[in-house]
Amino acid sequence: MLSAAKARRNKQIRAKEIRVVGDDGNQLGIMSVPEALERAEQLGLDLVEVAPNAKPPVCKIMDYGKYLYEEKKKSQEAKKRQTQIQVKEIKFRPHTDDHDLLTKVKHIRRFIEDGDRCKVTVFFRGREMAHKDRGQVILDRVVEMLADVAKVEQTSRVEGRTMFLLLAGLPKK
Repeated sequence: MLSAAKARRNKQIRAKEIRVVGDDGNQLGIMSVPEALERAEQLGLDLVEVAPNAKPPVCKIMDYGKYLYEEKKKSQEAKKRQTQIQVKEIKFRPHTDDHDLLTKVKHIRRFIEDGDRCKVTVFFRGREMAHKDRGQVILDRVVEMLADVAKVEQTSRVEGRTMFLLLAGLPKK
């Protein structure tokens, strides 16, 4: 079925013969377009092409404005039900102190409990690149502290001056 906005209706239908479905859902049979338009006009409704690729094309007698309204409502309802998962990022440095680490771990815990993923990044400047092992130690400590609520979704990688990993929440029981 075509999207509601692209469906041909009334005089836009180009086929010679069409299969017509009534407004109650019953098949009215195969007829010419002018004949089907006349039936639709008698009921005060529109003739809408719902399956243009069928042989012959299928058209339905319906209130087109009401149909557009219902389609819009359905798409809004579907949008409302879907959940957006965001990726939050927390940055560390190789010399981050314990208290700062604990504070940032609290933030990561809150993000994960809210259902978001968290990218944990260690950023190196200048000569700190020589001590990538310190960055790995910080990432390992973060993973260890959050083992009860998070799992590692992407293991630690180094890209340029940053080392990062991705954490996601554990499945709910």
